[in-house]
Formats: sequence, structure tokens, C-alpha cells
Amino acid sequence: MKTLTLAALTMSALATTGYASTLETVQQRGRLICGASQGTVGFGAPDSDGYWRGLDVEICRAVAVAVLGDKDAVDFVPLSGQQRIPALQTGEIDILPRTLTWTLQRDGNGINFTAPTYYEYTGFMVPAELGITRVEDMDGAAVCVQTGSTTEVVVADVSANLGLDLEPVVFDNTSATRQAFFSGRCDALITDAAALASVRATQSDNPDDYVIFPATPYMDALTPAVRHGDDQWMDIVTWSIEALKTAELLGITSENIDSFADSDDARIRRFLGTESGNGAALGLADDFAANIISELGNYGEMFERNLGMDSPLQLERGANALYRDGGLMFPLTFQ
Repeated sequence: MKTLTLAALTMSALATTGYASTLETVQQRGRLICGASQGTVGFGAPDSDGYWRGLDVEICRAVAVAVLGDKDAVDFVPLSGQQRIPALQTGEIDILPRTLTWTLQRDGNGINFTAPTYYEYTGFMVPAELGITRVEDMDGAAVCVQTGSTTEVVVADVSANLGLDLEPVVFDNTSATRQAFFSGRCDALITDAAALASVRATQSDNPDDYVIFPATPYMDALTPAVRHGDDQWMDIVTWSIEALKTAELLGITSENIDSFADSDDARIRRFLGTESGNGAALGLADDFAANIISELGNYGEMFERNLGMDSPLQLERGANALYRDGGLMFPLTFQ
């Protein structure tokens, strides 16, 4: 996959801000353009061959299968926390799946959130040698934080609420923020806990040298977003995500999907598109969900290979398990 700069996408931006729907624009272009992280293994980062991998990346690939029939018909644009929302609002990207927390003010200012793909708390990571294992013991700590992220607000809130006098050290991109932490510029690094686990596993010489703990007692919903004003596109992205969760609920995987072709279960037939109607409602082929699962697998398969026990991060499902398994993932109904 190509990695494109924002400047290289100016003409594409003009196309998507005209009268054509996003679906029409993407299909005419023959490529889906997705905002990506600046390198977080497990969520979005190119491998040694330059091929983008990660949970956020695969969400984009699922949409590409739904609208273009090709999981590789995607271009990824690495964006900082400050760049990501403007890039979506101006049409420089079609979808923003890059570890974006669903908040009221973001929802009310030019973007629409689709369906959560990861539930997580905001965390602090500190060197183990400091002997700090909870936020209450961080009095006076310097915290590396990326501008344009909700973590700026979290640092301010935690500092004020607990009287900690935290010192935010602000950077404008992911790489600089992490480098500053590992070089000793800050006592702590703040971001989503899973991203901290990724950084600890892939960028430190010894992961055991660092401790991660919650910054607050609150859970966030990381949710891909689209622009305001195109309900069809929002529905397509939302139901491409829901297809991943629903397949897991129904027991359909990339390996066994063919065995469901003659199912007597009406819900499964509607999901696979052998009973017509669902795809047409979105302006897609009726078998769009089946195609996604055939190419990428269900949500559980995605989680395991990118974040779970089959990955370097080895994270447990936790809140990201289906509701039937005690988690927060609640698939919607294909009907």
C-alpha cells in the first residue's frame, strides 16, 4: 500500500467536497483513503515490507471490500492527533479510524462517529524504577502528551481533581512524544492503554522496565468517524464494522463461512446476502458482509492477530469481548 502525504491528496479532497456522494467518489477513484496513525503496532503501522497492518487498518480494509471488492484498494495517510480531524472535515480522507475517542464536542463539530471498534481507558506509563503504580502518587510529574488529543484534557483534569500539579510537556506528533518520554524528558507518557502496551512492547529495550496504570476510572469508545452530511456513507462504514461483530456472534469465520451457504437460519441468510435486501439498502451488493468476512475474518479474528494472544501485544479481550462473553461489543441486527 502507498503512504500518501496530505499535499498529494489535494485533488482527491476537491472531488469529495463536491456534489458527488462519498460512495460515488470512492468508486470513481477506485481507492479508499484512510487516516492512519503515525505508527502504533497493533492498531496501524506498516510492516517491514511497507504493508499496513493493525486493527484500525483492517477496519478500513473492511470498508474497501464492501465498496470496492478489494481489501488492498486503500491508501493510508499518517496523521498526527492535531491533523486527523481537519483532514476528515476537508475531505482529504474518506474515513478516520485512527484511535479516535468519541466525544460530544467532536461529534457536534463536523464529524459523525460510526460504531465503536475498541473500548479502552486512558493510561499513564512510567519507568518502573520510579516506584509509581497509581495516579495519586504522581505529584509534580512531567507528562509527555500529544497536542490535539483528549489526553491534554485528561492531564489537566487529573491534575486539578487530585491536586497533583502535573506538568504537561506537549508535542505535535506521536513520534516526538514517545521519543521524549524514552529519552527521559518526561516522567510519564499518556495515551490509550493499549497504545501504551504497543509502545512498551515494540519501542523499549525491556518492557518490564515500564509500568502502565489507569489515568482515570473512565472507559472511552474508540470509534471510526466520517464527515457530517453524507448519511449513506456513514451507514456503509457503520454496517461494515457491524458485519465484523455480527459474524463473530453468529459463529462465522473466514475459514468456515462457506459451510453457512445453505443455512436454514433466516438471520444468517440475510447476513450473507443469500436473502436479498440488506446490501441494496446501503447501495452495495447484498453479499457485502460475506465478502468482508471471507477476506478479513470476524472481529474476534481481527483482534487476536493484531492485539490478542496471536500478536506481540498479547492483550486480553476484556471490554472488547462480545456482550455474551462479558464485554461491551454489541452487534446490531442485519434485517
